[in-house]
Amino acid sequence: MDAPAILWFRDDLRLTDHAALHAAHATGRPVLPVYVLDDKAQALGGAARWWLHHSLASLSRSLVSQGSGLTLRRGAASEILPALVEATGAVEVFTGGLADPAARATDRAIADRLAQRDVRFHRMRTTSLFRPDQPKTKAGGPFSVYTPFAVACLALPPPDPLPAPAFSPPPRLPSDPLDDWRLLPTRPDWAAGLRETWTPGEAGAHVRLDRFLAGTITGYAANRDIPGIDSTSMLSPHLRFGEISPAQVLLAVRARVTGEDANKFVNELLWREFSHHLLWHHPTLPDEPLRPEFAAMPWRDDPAALKAWQHGQTGIPIVDAGMRQLWRTGWMHNRVRMIVASFLVKHLLIDWRLGQAWFWDTLVDADLANNAASWQWVAGCGADAAPFFRIFNPVLQGQKFDPDGAYVHRFVPELGCLNPRYLHAPWDAPATALKAAGIVLGQTYPAPIANLAEGRARALAAFASLRGEASDQFP
Repeated sequence: MDAPAILWFRDDLRLTDHAALHAAHATGRPVLPVYVLDDKAQALGGAARWWLHHSLASLSRSLVSQGSGLTLRRGAASEILPALVEATGAVEVFTGGLADPAARATDRAIADRLAQRDVRFHRMRTTSLFRPDQPKTKAGGPFSVYTPFAVACLALPPPDPLPAPAFSPPPRLPSDPLDDWRLLPTRPDWAAGLRETWTPGEAGAHVRLDRFLAGTITGYAANRDIPGIDSTSMLSPHLRFGEISPAQVLLAVRARVTGEDANKFVNELLWREFSHHLLWHHPTLPDEPLRPEFAAMPWRDDPAALKAWQHGQTGIPIVDAGMRQLWRTGWMHNRVRMIVASFLVKHLLIDWRLGQAWFWDTLVDADLANNAASWQWVAGCGADAAPFFRIFNPVLQGQKFDPDGAYVHRFVPELGCLNPRYLHAPWDAPATALKAAGIVLGQTYPAPIANLAEGRARALAAFASLRGEASDQFP
């Protein structure tokens, strides 16, 4: 049998519109599909590990149905890929390029080792619409503001999706059993809500997209901020693991939808591109504020408040609903993500990196670029960030975007009998209303862990201290 072309799957677990797979097939050699679990390069959180298990199982079934298979290996990719080349005699390795700085370092190490053996290493665009270094300002540099970045992207022709190629039988190599990787939770098994909510894999991604385009996208521009209804695509974990490409999503939307709904959704796709663009040009994005003055921010060390926030026990209903949705389903509505993040960073004055770490561990769509860019945006220290003094009032946010309490009722059932007038601020409810609803604050539902007015004033004072200004200069 001819020496194979190795296809190294990464965050692109699909067969259609896969440039690296297509290029490997075009060599005319048998294609050897490989996935490497490199825990040291980037340790996935618990929810993402659950998703990865099911996504790999789905990909493996698809490959077997095509007469191929998936070779699984665990360890350092910089060691495993050269060893596979040695074992198979492969002269070319194809993979998708990533913006993740650890992945880029791994790629450089692999490329150097393979070059010593005259083996070509091809990195191709498989996870984004455009290469993260492709959109450039008129001066030829990276963007730091979203709107001109989006304009530049919209001026570029979107890539045409590629079909899945045919497969020739690859060489048979030993493969780790997927179950041996222990990606699924066991004791306790906390994934019941994930199983109820998601169908990982390429087929599940297309079902989710079709469902969105068949109904939910109608009214998307107006409804996307309302968490109590089915108002968003929920494609983010499928995009995170590359079970569907952004080009496939973009072209499907443009083929079936026009107007403001389509435009608003495309803007969300481009925000994802912007995040990867930022991480490519700022590799320290997950660890260091882009605005260097925020390095001196006087964050509070408050483990009890952090734990209450993590477990949806803050006493602020819209915040608790969001954090409980996250724990139950591995996902949170985008509007609520902004509300809970603002509460942590501003009302509690807790470092955004601690929130980022919790999201990394609990989100099925945990993506290094999106997670870091979004937390920095809320914290006011990132690119094109919301000003720090723009502090979401969670009560007003709840009243505006969850006016009938549908979202809070779903995830905070202990407030289910409370008069909707008081639902988003139960501490303001008269004793008679609380008693009628069977609520005892501090017992059946937590008393708020922060006074919102005092927390806001403290945050403004902390921000003013960075600038040497009086906090009353800010609204």
